[in-house]
Amino acid sequence: MILKTVLKLEARAFVLSLFCVCLLACERPPAFETVVLSGATMGTTYNIKVVVPNGERHSAEKLQIAIDSRLQAFNQSLSTYISDSEIVTLNQAPVGEWLPVSERFLAVLTLSQQISQLSGGAFDATVAPLVNLWGFGPDWKAHKAPAASDIEQALLSIGYQYIEIDSAQSRIKKLIDVSLDFSAVAKGYGVDEIAELLWAEGFHHFMVEIGGELRLHGHNGEGKTWRIGVESPAAGGKIRPIAVSEVGVATSGDYRNYFEQDGVRFSHTIDPTTGRPITHNLASVTVIAATAARADALATAFTVMGGDQAMALAEERGIAIYLIERVDEGFSTRASTAFAPYLEAGQ
Repeated sequence: MILKTVLKLEARAFVLSLFCVCLLACERPPAFETVVLSGATMGTTYNIKVVVPNGERHSAEKLQIAIDSRLQAFNQSLSTYISDSEIVTLNQAPVGEWLPVSERFLAVLTLSQQISQLSGGAFDATVAPLVNLWGFGPDWKAHKAPAASDIEQALLSIGYQYIEIDSAQSRIKKLIDVSLDFSAVAKGYGVDEIAELLWAEGFHHFMVEIGGELRLHGHNGEGKTWRIGVESPAAGGKIRPIAVSEVGVATSGDYRNYFEQDGVRFSHTIDPTTGRPITHNLASVTVIAATAARADALATAFTVMGGDQAMALAEERGIAIYLIERVDEGFSTRASTAFAPYLEAGQ
């Protein structure tokens, strides 16, 4: 009888201690907190979330000045909207001469050339004259479809193959009078630069977003893999969640920036090979890659290529892409094999 009583008391004590442990766990404050930094850059906004241990938010808050300084230097190098930027200066430089460029400029141009070759010219950083001609560049003009003769004339100044790169000496040469425009890769590269800044400062759990392009590392404030949403172009469309970390994510779409003339819809995405806006039914492409810059450039290339060609190349090269295409009844979606695990993890 005494033994049974002792066992009962021990059992009650165990249950009580377990209850106390659960109660303490529920009352324990979260192990991490999230510092949010935001501002304006590249004609859009940036939003950064840095996850730090409790009580250390002050270390992340001090990053704001460093971030803004880095982005200011970035714009001074690559923005076509700044009259004395590096890219504007190079665009005005003579043909046939070796021109010194910064490390940043060389890296962005080299990546652009790689994606141009991979996509068969669907991505082309020399597309600036066509972008301006259609009214989507820094030299703003009322949106109006240009004459066919003007398009043909502009095409004479288009071609990524007309730029020679000397990586060893950090210089380039224009073989014809081309004008560079990195708008299809710049936001992604800017995201990568800020991610590298955070990492160098000792922060390994963060999300960096500039104008919709993302880089994610580590975990969120709940200690879990970052979850983001792929937006549908449909009015009131569903957000498809994906779980991602240690990658860059970019989305390109033609459903926001366009104009209409005589009942015809003209996208801001220009096909460098035809000189005209794309006309296929691909509305949006989301790409996951090792860096935001690569994802950004690939998203543009795939948007120009169209759904079938984009998916074929993605499957051939093991690239993670998610397509949203217009169909008679609205929109349909499909994902490459490499993208599927991110969808499954996001459920």
